[in-house]
Amino acid sequence: MWWGVASALLANLLYSTGFVLEKRALAGLPSLSTRSPFRMIRHLVTSPLWLAGSLALAAGFGAQLAVYRTLPIAAAQALFVSGLVMLLLLSSAVLGEKTSGRERYAVGAILIALLMVVGSLDESADHVGEGAPFWLVLAVCVPTLAAGIGMYGAAERRARRPHRLPTNGVEYGVAVGLLYGVSSLAIKGVSGHLDRSDLGGSVLNLFASPYPYLLLVTGGFGLVMSQAALQRSRASLIVPVCTTVTALFTSVLGTVAFGEALPEDPLRLALRLAGSALAVVVLLVLPRHDDPVPAPTQELTR
Repeated sequence: MWWGVASALLANLLYSTGFVLEKRALAGLPSLSTRSPFRMIRHLVTSPLWLAGSLALAAGFGAQLAVYRTLPIAAAQALFVSGLVMLLLLSSAVLGEKTSGRERYAVGAILIALLMVVGSLDESADHVGEGAPFWLVLAVCVPTLAAGIGMYGAAERRARRPHRLPTNGVEYGVAVGLLYGVSSLAIKGVSGHLDRSDLGGSVLNLFASPYPYLLLVTGGFGLVMSQAALQRSRASLIVPVCTTVTALFTSVLGTVAFGEALPEDPLRLALRLAGSALAVVVLLVLPRHDDPVPAPTQELTR
């Protein structure tokens, strides 16, 4: 269990570092658009700073595999959400991003939700699921992918409207979070297929499952969508929203799909459900637009 906790904290550090490095690199690149994905990728791969951020995210993926092999999905997601504090600190120190008071309260509420979910865990009662019916995984993931891509496209169309309010990226965060939720379930599935005692056989079984192909789809769409969203929005807002959506999606649907039952104890069950509900409420009440910057006033001289 402690290996899982340590791996989750390491994954938090790697993911936060990767997002911040990519955001820093995106500030020096031309405007990116999902309508020109190959042009976008060409710009990205020529940026050493962006490549460093991508390597950090890839290392975080490896740490996440270790987490899912040792911790229940709900526990893993609770630990991943705690990485939001680390991200806000890095965003402030490296990117100079300032969060509003409302957003700081929202992060505080998310941390309270995290503590409630962690309080609902019991190592002796919780078990780690290793597999899920393929039809159930596809039934959950395919509509979610379609919803995420559709939501992102709708946000893009609204952003191109004239006289629009400046968006802060909440819609982008929700859309990308749905894609990463599918990716997280795929990572969970991959972790259950890896068997050190029969590595060759487990690899063959893995490629007979939908998980590698879900990772391929979410990786491709996620790369294009997340980088365009990061370039237009603050990392200190879009990543927490994305992380919250991913965590809730993975915790709720992953728990069902992989057969990790909810707590039977009434108090633990109440803590887990209340913590999840609080995180959803926080997401819903976040403002959808940044406050417009007031125009500078000029003093009248006589």
